[in-house]
Amino acid sequence: MAAADRTDGKAPGAGRSGIFLGFAPWIIFDVVAGPSTWKLAALTALIASLVLNVPDMRRGSVKLLEVTGMVFFAVISILALVLDREDLLWLETYAQTLASAVIAAVALGSLAFTPFTEQYARESVPREIWGSPLFRRTNRILTAVWGGVFVIIAVFGLIAVEAGHHGDWLNWVVPIVLLVLAVKFTAWYPERVRAQAQAQARDGGRDAGRVA
Repeated sequence: MAAADRTDGKAPGAGRSGIFLGFAPWIIFDVVAGPSTWKLAALTALIASLVLNVPDMRRGSVKLLEVTGMVFFAVISILALVLDREDLLWLETYAQTLASAVIAAVALGSLAFTPFTEQYARESVPREIWGSPLFRRTNRILTAVWGGVFVIIAVFGLIAVEAGHHGDWLNWVVPIVLLVLAVKFTAWYPERVRAQAQAQARDGGRDAGRVA
């Protein structure tokens, strides 16, 4: 295995604890938000974003997902204060769908530059592998999975709005199942990649020994 792809025993994907904390404010918003609670949800998520991001802000390493969360929830909170209820009916109706769509856009958009999961992964792997094809490919896949999950959640959110109370499960059960699957995949996939890379390195070493 090339030195650039070496992981020194660490999986090349996203730093799991960091990325989960990055999603925490969004999950809080999705869980709390409703026709009568979306204002509280936005304020709670904004506070969570600020509190959870203090360590990163002190280090000067604020990440794309975190910045997006702070801006999004700040804007929603300000709109709640300055607009009349009649002007906010659309937000009451589509708050959860809008939040999921924003995350999906940010995640998928980051694939054109730096996959957002890579910002977290760099905190848990040696700097020397940041530019390796294995590292970048792993994070592109993880980022695409998270983006796809939130696209699906946003679509089901729209369907739930049209279905009324009969579609409530689409706003709760489906997102929870998808998020649990995404979390498990984020934990499993980098470890699988690392194991495959180590196996290839061992096989390459044995082949080299036989040739010698």
